[in-house]
Amino acid sequence: MSKIFRNFLYASPAFLGTILGLINSASGAKVPTAKTMCDKCDKVVITTDQTASTLEQINQYIQDIQATSSLSQITDTVQFSDIASSNSLNLVVEEVVKLELAQETRETKPDKSQYNLFNPTPRELMRAFNAGRPSKTDTPFTIDAGHYQIEADFFTYTRDVNNKYAIDTRAFQIFIPNLRIGLLNNVDFQIIPQIYNNVRTKPASGNKQTTSGFGDTTVGLRVNFWGNDGGQTAFGMISSIKFPTNQNNLGNNSIEGGITFPFAIQLSKNFNLGMQTAFNFNKNDANPGYNLGFVNSVVVGYQATDKLGTYFELFTDFSTETGSQFVATFDTGLTYLLTENLQLDAGVNIGITQAADDFNPFVGLTMRF
Repeated sequence: MSKIFRNFLYASPAFLGTILGLINSASGAKVPTAKTMCDKCDKVVITTDQTASTLEQINQYIQDIQATSSLSQITDTVQFSDIASSNSLNLVVEEVVKLELAQETRETKPDKSQYNLFNPTPRELMRAFNAGRPSKTDTPFTIDAGHYQIEADFFTYTRDVNNKYAIDTRAFQIFIPNLRIGLLNNVDFQIIPQIYNNVRTKPASGNKQTTSGFGDTTVGLRVNFWGNDGGQTAFGMISSIKFPTNQNNLGNNSIEGGITFPFAIQLSKNFNLGMQTAFNFNKNDANPGYNLGFVNSVVVGYQATDKLGTYFELFTDFSTETGSQFVATFDTGLTYLLTENLQLDAGVNIGITQAADDFNPFVGLTMRF
């Protein structure tokens, strides 16, 4: 999840409070007190025909600037009269105005609740492109209603040597797509079929066994609770069910499911943070019945340029099944935005506990329609 958020407003009330303190210290100075605005709101003219003798008048002036409902229209000209007796105070007030004019446009977000699978969101109202891969940490952002996105592994290879049972396992998968379909403005559906799997196992003493074919299929529903169309944070929920559609015993032939809660934070223009907690209901390996698995992960993404990004992730998985072992991996990779709606990626997941796969490189893409 490399570049999932928009720039946010960076002026804080604390900063304005500091400005007021500086103004208060310059008591008795001559300051701008009259603010006039042209009918079309394309410029602000500051005059000094009157002298402010109280902090309340200055405070009201700043509040008037804050209350301006369409700052993006007041960007053509800002004029200040000469204030010979209070140059420092004039600079303070000028900085306040510049700060306010530098904020993003305060405009009402369009209502997109009326759009759905059969009434697609217009192109001009679609949210910024956001890929749900290549990290294992899922995204809380949904696909715009009536649009589609494919997130796929071109090729992935796994190598694991289980020292406990002395089994060397090598596997590769070709084209494992996650097809996501926007149902509503904050809901999308996904289906993940494992098109082709090839698994080779070799015990320390025994013959090598190779199995290949179609794997299991997972379907899910993603809901965004907030942050879909802007904001510093975003939160969602993903429910999923795995169906045993595999050939040649390339799965455990059981229905399994889970629920995931992804959370994302835009730390700065270039850095973002993703976290998730998941609860999975898995079939026991050795005994009848099911167990509860706890998955947690955190990922830091860095956008080096408008097109190139990278990420670093810690992923953990723990099962309540008797005798199960703790799984942890360190994951990293690169993303490259080839076009506005096409991103390429490559990465590697490295096991840091005995139960985790030792080495898992992959290459893939995300494409939006």
